[in-house]
Amino acid sequence: MLRPRPAGAARPGSGRRPDADLVVDCAVYVDGRRIDPTDPHDALREATERDGFVWLGLYEPSEGELAGIAGRYGLHPLAVEDAVYAHQRPKLEQYDDGIFMVLKTATYVAHEQLTATSEVVDTGEIMVFLGANYVITVRHGHHGGLTALRRSLEQQRELLCLGPSAVLYAIADHVVDDFVDVAAAVEDDVDELEASVFSDRRADDIGRLYQLKRELMSLRRAVSPLENPLQKLANRQVDVVPDAMRSYFRDVEDHAIRVRDQVGSLDELLTSILQASLARTSQADNEDMRKISAWAGIIAVPTAIAGIYGMNFSYMPELDWRWGYPMVLLLILTACVLLYRGFKRNGWL
Repeated sequence: MLRPRPAGAARPGSGRRPDADLVVDCAVYVDGRRIDPTDPHDALREATERDGFVWLGLYEPSEGELAGIAGRYGLHPLAVEDAVYAHQRPKLEQYDDGIFMVLKTATYVAHEQLTATSEVVDTGEIMVFLGANYVITVRHGHHGGLTALRRSLEQQRELLCLGPSAVLYAIADHVVDDFVDVAAAVEDDVDELEASVFSDRRADDIGRLYQLKRELMSLRRAVSPLENPLQKLANRQVDVVPDAMRSYFRDVEDHAIRVRDQVGSLDELLTSILQASLARTSQADNEDMRKISAWAGIIAVPTAIAGIYGMNFSYMPELDWRWGYPMVLLLILTACVLLYRGFKRNGWL
């Protein structure tokens, strides 16, 4: 889970000064080609002079580290605060000269067997500042690195020629594709639990079902709110997003809606499986109670007869008869057999 850091504090364990060793990667893109700037501090000026844009990648910056960058790029202070402390829901905010978008990332945590305490879905965040000549990505979490995505995007010159919004599209598409993979992996866990619940063996699956439902809720909180920001990018006029990019965002929106529906269906299926598991548990308890009651009824017959003859009265039937003792044993055996057959026929045993 993500934890907020105190204001002005560097990332724990980084051993770096504010605004030092902060940049994961920085490059200027002109006509779809990468140009490494001579000085990252002058990357924006170089991108503006060449009519290109700069992509600046950051990882878990502190407030002090991001303050200097925010001053150079003119980032809105409210957006900077959100980028530092994370724990935001997916959203899109438009400011005077740019936009700020928050995306939740998710990855599937592999496990040999699902237990009542297994971590299944791990989430993080990517914040994107987008302006006319810059893209700044701020990543939180131990997964969702963008290095491979950047390298892949640099092979698509025509897409990069569309400007900074092409980077935002590529990130959104990458995040949604990860959602699809996580949902498919969680679906395998749901299938395993469904088979376990309806198998002949007795197993306590309620704890595992509840844990998977909780983990699926984390994925749902990452996927569901994303539809509205993508819809704005695809259908509404946003100054820093050219019309040529709207079809790309509509495609991502379509994928996000499909994975949202898939996650919703998995949640409903888990609810049904949980109810079925509770019903089977209740049915098994009733069957056990019937068996206990049946055996108690059978045992009550010899107990009652032995109790009567154990009262030691002088005038009791058949006390002086030679065959009285075997006759009583035969009576007990016959009564027990008849009761057993009756309970067996009625399904109590």
